[in-house]
Amino acid sequence: MIITRTPLRISFFGGGTDYREFYLRHKGAILGTTINKYVYVSLNRLSSFFDYKIRVGYSKAELVNSVGEIVHPSVRECLRYKKIEGNLDIHIFADLPARTGLGSSSAFTVGFLHALHALNGQMVSKKNLAEEARHVEQELIRENVGSQDQYHASHGGLNIMEFSKEGVNVRPLVISREKREAFQQSLMVFYTGLSRHASEVVREQVENTRTKGKDEYLLRMLSMVYEAEKIVSEKTPETMVRELGALLHEGWEFKKKLSTQVSNSLIDQAYQRTLEAGAYGGKLCGAGGGGFLALVVPPHKQDAVRSTLKDLLEVHFLFEEEGSTVIYLK
Repeated sequence: MIITRTPLRISFFGGGTDYREFYLRHKGAILGTTINKYVYVSLNRLSSFFDYKIRVGYSKAELVNSVGEIVHPSVRECLRYKKIEGNLDIHIFADLPARTGLGSSSAFTVGFLHALHALNGQMVSKKNLAEEARHVEQELIRENVGSQDQYHASHGGLNIMEFSKEGVNVRPLVISREKREAFQQSLMVFYTGLSRHASEVVREQVENTRTKGKDEYLLRMLSMVYEAEKIVSEKTPETMVRELGALLHEGWEFKKKLSTQVSNSLIDQAYQRTLEAGAYGGKLCGAGGGGFLALVVPPHKQDAVRSTLKDLLEVHFLFEEEGSTVIYLK
């Protein structure tokens, strides 16, 4: 029995610049963090007593005799990629709902590949794990996904990721413990109740990026990564939180220009109420269209924000630093 635990993530700045359609022409960069909410994958060898060779359990159960029969695209393509045929019992469970903008799809792919390596008695580096997951999602499944989530899930931590034709560089954001705590304590996350397939939401955005029609916005969003890094380095904790919130608000306004699918009137109205209640800024996590709304709010204004979003479920979390790990092996 093998169990892996892989974190979800919140991306703050640079979202959209991690698509190959952009960073193969320009540099891309992301500033984000993993959080202590996880996707778990359990993997076990299935005995010969069953009349099927593979069992996959998630929101439904699949009982099949060959890899090609598996409906779940990531399970199917990971097994094909690693050339593993069967006699497997696979179960997927998570702390938060899927398709909500926290990178759960990539967290699963990373965690499942990690489990398959462990099944074969192999160690795998964080870099190689992320690159394998990116290959599965972009080349084999051919989803409209960026290149940040696989690295978040694999590496863990509060990082800056840089993308270019030469490759991907992941480096930790240099931040004092005091500022890290101030930033973490200022963050509030609420579930909008709307789920969506990120690949469908970003289809228009990717096409706009491919035709270079949104480069002006994306280049500004790219510069925000380094502006945020400078704010963290130079400002006092209180000023840092306020300026990061304002920058997040600016980034959200630009993100909505990338595609008509990013937001809707209900989300816009809810977000506006949070600003009026004292939030410095915020954004929908991930591709947009629903999922989780992340906000930067000074502690003395957080009760007012909770009140204005009383119909939404708040998620309490902490930053996470480990990335994907094998938590059980026997």
